[in-house]
Amino acid sequence: MFEALQDFAAAVTEKTTLTPGGPEYQLREPFQQFLQAAGRELEESKVVCTEEPLLLDRLGRPDFAVHKDDLLVGYVEVKAPGAGADATRFKGRNRSQFKRFAAIPNLLYSDGNEWALYRGGERVGKIARLSGDVASDGAKAVKAEDARALEPLLRDFLSWAPVLPLDREGKIDFKALAAVLAPLCRLLRDDVVEAVKDERSPLVALAKDWRQLLFPGAADEQFADAYAQTVTFALLLARSEGAEPLALERAVAALAAQHSLLSRALQVLTDPNGREEITASLNLLLRVVSVVPITELSGSQDPWLYFYEDFLAAYDPELRKNAGAYYTPVEVVHAQVRLADELLGRLGKPWGFASQDVVTLDPASGTGTYLLGVIEHALKRIEIEQGPGAVPPKAVELAKNLHGFELMTGPYAVSELRVSRALQDRGTGTDCVPCVYLTDTLESPHAEPPQTAMFMQPISEQHSKALKVKKETPVIVCLGNPPYDRHEAAASGNKARTGAWVRWGDNGDGEKAIFSDFLDPLRKAGGGLHAKNLYNLYVYFW
Repeated sequence: MFEALQDFAAAVTEKTTLTPGGPEYQLREPFQQFLQAAGRELEESKVVCTEEPLLLDRLGRPDFAVHKDDLLVGYVEVKAPGAGADATRFKGRNRSQFKRFAAIPNLLYSDGNEWALYRGGERVGKIARLSGDVASDGAKAVKAEDARALEPLLRDFLSWAPVLPLDREGKIDFKALAAVLAPLCRLLRDDVVEAVKDERSPLVALAKDWRQLLFPGAADEQFADAYAQTVTFALLLARSEGAEPLALERAVAALAAQHSLLSRALQVLTDPNGREEITASLNLLLRVVSVVPITELSGSQDPWLYFYEDFLAAYDPELRKNAGAYYTPVEVVHAQVRLADELLGRLGKPWGFASQDVVTLDPASGTGTYLLGVIEHALKRIEIEQGPGAVPPKAVELAKNLHGFELMTGPYAVSELRVSRALQDRGTGTDCVPCVYLTDTLESPHAEPPQTAMFMQPISEQHSKALKVKKETPVIVCLGNPPYDRHEAAASGNKARTGAWVRWGDNGDGEKAIFSDFLDPLRKAGGGLHAKNLYNLYVYFW
């Protein structure tokens, strides 16, 4: 490796002397050649460095993606000679950029003279330094001891692979897995936020389409969050549905049968025209999710019960608070389901939730715990009182009468997966698609669904189906745990996030809104001072 490092230093000096361009630019080609040579010598492997597209006026992404034997092992950020590789000394743009890259689990920094390895924003080992300056000293910048000091750092970098957190029994620790995926999802979200600030970005048009199809009032930050969570959970679900090896095309195909919205959403969101701007974060997600064992995602145990709550706590605690994403203990859910089932019997519905004309809605379904509680309780009664043979046809009937609304893509994805598997386990077959919708519960039932191209139809159909449930379906039981959050102050541009149709009505002024049924009597009684306590998501849901 000593000779390869000398060749690198000589090439940098030559390019700096003879070739126009910034000093950082002069390192790029020699660095690629050196790292590929080091891979052949140290790892006896094919190492390929792929330049990431340059994004002007943005913090962007690392300079190179590094693959060993066709698998992504990490990223490289090259700085101008003299900038150093010690992140504690970075200032200005370099410091902001390093914070952005902190989620990357294997990142090599170098200015040609200094080399450092960072994982999750923390340096691993010591900084390796050359004796001279590659910008001016040529091959003489390198001594034999420099190569020996650099060798273990490069071996460590090139040998990286995702390591999944395990529990004491050697199985995946899903709470720890949520903590592993959360920063990668956050990195993807930040890439999208950065992209949609630029009017030239293809993601700007994509954000507009997404809002039109599903959430008309969503801000750019909300779109970026929906984008990142949709991609992250679509990849996880595709893995659980058997996508092997995990690649975008295989993920889309694996989701198509049972999760048509997620399949098409993943296809649309990762279209090659827009993918260029988020390649680093997207490829990291693919690499990490691809090593999660399929059997542990799709076995008889339910790994998804608290997964999203753990994920959201690590991904964005403030978003968790604002979304009111705190889930009800299973024991409480089961108690509520039993009580509601008993009341249905008293009201002339002898089979409770399983009665033919009982339609149930969870308007904030989260990861589907209430829907699962209804399925388990209702079909257990059928099995005990009518026999196992009566369960499959009742399960098919129940599936048509059980609806869930969810605003956030992550829990929606988990809910659809858990509910569909629960129904299939009870004999419905794979053609039975659960009535779980990605939608804003507080949107007007009188809204007109947008007309879209055929390619986007599976996404727009969600909007239309949810509106039909709101407008036409005779819901008998409304069961669930609505989100709790005292939202931001209302303004002309945030009505969708401050009560939507419930508070503002179809005309947007609130005069004929159903919320006025609470406000008007309160004000007439002289209690208007206390109206502030009503401006909360859980009140709007009730």
